[in-house]
Amino acid sequence: MRTTAEQRQHDFYTATAEEYQQGWAGDTGPHSTALAFVSSMIDGYGYRSVLDVGSGTGRGPAHFLARHPSLEVRGIEPVRAMIDQAERVSGVPAGCIVEGRGQALPFADDSFDVACEFGILHHVPDPQTVVAEMTRVARRAVFMSDANRFALGGRLARAVRYAIYRSGAWPVFSWVRTRGRGYLVLEGDGVCYSYSVYDSLPVLERWADRIFLVPTAPSPVGWFHPLFGSVHVLVCAVRDS
Repeated sequence: MRTTAEQRQHDFYTATAEEYQQGWAGDTGPHSTALAFVSSMIDGYGYRSVLDVGSGTGRGPAHFLARHPSLEVRGIEPVRAMIDQAERVSGVPAGCIVEGRGQALPFADDSFDVACEFGILHHVPDPQTVVAEMTRVARRAVFMSDANRFALGGRLARAVRYAIYRSGAWPVFSWVRTRGRGYLVLEGDGVCYSYSVYDSLPVLERWADRIFLVPTAPSPVGWFHPLFGSVHVLVCAVRDS
């Protein structure tokens, strides 16, 4: 059963599925940069299968199918209207994307060489559950292209935000900031939670042999620590065997 926030987000994407698909057509933003990088990893490491978690209207699956004809491509998406757009407009074959939630992936352990996501984790209240599920079904690599809250705002705002997080007071700060809801509702993006890809590193570190980070958006403000850099980051967690 969906929570109120999950239902609100589900309704938002159901109502805006067509508009959402049109929005990323021809996009050259951070997730497109991440997709190109993941494709280079697929070529370089010889990955043979990929699962795209939160496929939306099919940007990820459509990219992988076009770029890697011999790759086994699957996706999962909780909103039926988004899947319909993927099949009707994005050219994704019927059945390639299944209806389901990232918190409970309907696949066996080690089902895919790669599990990836592009901009979904800041839309769920429990992103670490989704990341844990991705590590469960992936054999060789997990790729996450998502937000980094610590790179928002000017230098002082970034430092203050990180200090609050390090102090352990971030949940209280978020509760006050969102007036007790725990999330914000943004025009054009629906329900959004405070999230940084850095939050998920502990889950990935227990699974991967190596992790490296790729900024996918320019940093408007320089800083002494990469944590305060790009607002969008691609996390690459790789197993050597």
